Amino acid sequence: MSSDINKRDSDITVVHLMRHGEVANPDGILYGRLAGYHLSELGRQMADRVAEHLASRDVTYVCSSPLERAQETATPIAKAHGLDLATDARLIEADNVFQGKTFGVGDGALKKPENWKHLVNPFKPSWGEPYVEQVIRMMGALDAAKDAARGHEAVLVSHQLPIWIVRSYVEKRRLWHDPRKRQCTLASVTSFTYQGDKIVSVGYSEPAIDLVPAHLRAGAKPVKGKDKAFGA
Repeated sequence: MSSDINKRDSDITVVHLMRHGEVANPDGILYGRLAGYHLSELGRQMADRVAEHLASRDVTYVCSSPLERAQETATPIAKAHGLDLATDARLIEADNVFQGKTFGVGDGALKKPENWKHLVNPFKPSWGEPYVEQVIRMMGALDAAKDAARGHEAVLVSHQLPIWIVRSYVEKRRLWHDPRKRQCTLASVTSFTYQGDKIVSVGYSEPAIDLVPAHLRAGAKPVKGKDKAFGA
């Protein structure tokens, strides 16, 4: 029994947390948790690129947010490893009161008085799912994947905000932040390495960065009329 416990404590498991690819969203809607938003053709290329990137890895578990864009991103990864795709509702996009609306550069959404009540507390935040609640559910999803793939690797496909929030928590950064500074580009992979049940390192890679339009890359300045990657 003690040898089994010691092995469990020394197992190295890697959980890759991937953001989905580009979504077809010509109207620039903040789609959040809305159904019916699928990958664009470019987004499918991104998904295939990451599947190729991970094809040689020891992946034994692939799981996705229930939203279509995440499922479509995860499918080629699962297929490349001969695995069934699992779904975990804890990987879903963060809830947002502006869901279904346009909320980008130049559309005047921040100037509308009816929206001001939702902007009073950026630390919680007041316009959507509390950051702390995102941490709790995302850590639960990470831990479940670690247990499912113990001693191997797992791939989870989720969305920009919850990925960035759980990474910030693990790396001991404050949860409130400037969204423009998130290091979580489309089809990027944030990798959590566990020794036993403890996260010992976090890595980040962008296997499909050459496919990501310049104005959608991390740190890029918003451009009126171009930033259509609402919701993540």
